[in-house]
Amino acid sequence: MTEPFSIPIRVYIEDTDAGGIVYYVNYLKYMERARTEFVRALGYDKPAMPQQGLLLVVHSAEVQYRRSALLDDALRATAAIGKLGRAAVTFEQKIFRGSEIICQGVVKVACVADDSRKPCALPDSIYSALKAAIQQ
Repeated sequence: MTEPFSIPIRVYIEDTDAGGIVYYVNYLKYMERARTEFVRALGYDKPAMPQQGLLLVVHSAEVQYRRSALLDDALRATAAIGKLGRAAVTFEQKIFRGSEIICQGVVKVACVADDSRKPCALPDSIYSALKAAIQQ
């Protein structure tokens, strides 16, 4: 099995509370960056597709916090496809400090129509690219 897609993250002062500990919601931001860059690496510059009248929106997120990240830590955020459907993709994500998993989550992203916000099928090209990424 290949390694999941990953990006480096550096913890800046803006990410932390007064004690120098990463504020919990910022882990979700790190996961968002990893998903966005994963899709970009597949050839899609923007996660939204307004020219096609479509949006990719977070449907649900489940996050488990294991350890705190601290100011100036070097982290790595990963994104891998856990489940792919015609209208949604579920990502399995982890945040590492070195080899230690400090946070992990499952994030479901749905494709919706821009005008109605109702679920619709992912464009065939994106679906095919995501499916190919699973099989690598």
